[in-house]
Amino acid sequence: MAIASGAKKVTTHTLQEMKRNGEKITMLTSYDYSLARLVDAAGIDVILVGDSASNVMAGNESTVPITLEHMIYHAQCVVNGVERALVVVDMPFGSYQGDSKTALDSAIRIMKESGGHSVKLEGGVEVVESIERILTAGIPVMGHLGLTPQSIYKFGTYTVRAKGNTEAEKLIEDAKALEAAGCFAIVFEKIPAELAKRVSEELTIPTIGIGAGIDCDGQVLVLHDMLGITKDFSPRFLRRYADLGDSIDGAVKAYISDVRDKTFPSDDESY
Repeated sequence: MAIASGAKKVTTHTLQEMKRNGEKITMLTSYDYSLARLVDAAGIDVILVGDSASNVMAGNESTVPITLEHMIYHAQCVVNGVERALVVVDMPFGSYQGDSKTALDSAIRIMKESGGHSVKLEGGVEVVESIERILTAGIPVMGHLGLTPQSIYKFGTYTVRAKGNTEAEKLIEDAKALEAAGCFAIVFEKIPAELAKRVSEELTIPTIGIGAGIDCDGQVLVLHDMLGITKDFSPRFLRRYADLGDSIDGAVKAYISDVRDKTFPSDDESY
């Protein structure tokens, strides 16, 4: 699964060039060494160590419970498996909202202890001060607007955001503020496709969509969702590219049967 010799590492500058050239950016989540290694070798541009690990790895109902220490651990594992992709690490709930010093301290810990290449945080103008302070340390920042899962208890629902004019205008204002602050890219989650298209055209930095239509500069999905490992999450924007949940179920049942039938291990599988 080694990366082809001479393959160039993806950087924030690479993503800027891809937008200028009209080349779509691909991004998937990963949380461990083994899957990150496979995803990287397949040629993905960006790997997001998402706080969605709270859901798919820990079984929590939201992203809120995951800690900075958890995120650093998952990011360490991913970085160990990556040779080419740009690794973006989510800053978890509580690690940046309080004040810009807290945000900077958290971002520095992520970069020093995990080896990640950049951080991502949710919010618009209200987090600009934190973004600017993180950038003073030379840490690249990706923004996240629209549905912001860390604020789920505020919204009370995972429905599409920015459908009304007031919220749409706020998102546009936020996106431009994040660009002006120095973000190298922004994720748009569950917003109308027309709005995502408009903002993507007005920004010079790349936009990455999840449930935001085809006109974003790139797309992101949660790996466990698109591989069919998770079964209880089927939003409209999700396309399943495999049914590994069924494959794993079949493999485990076959193993159980072979052990109980005394057909595993065979003579050839014994010493």
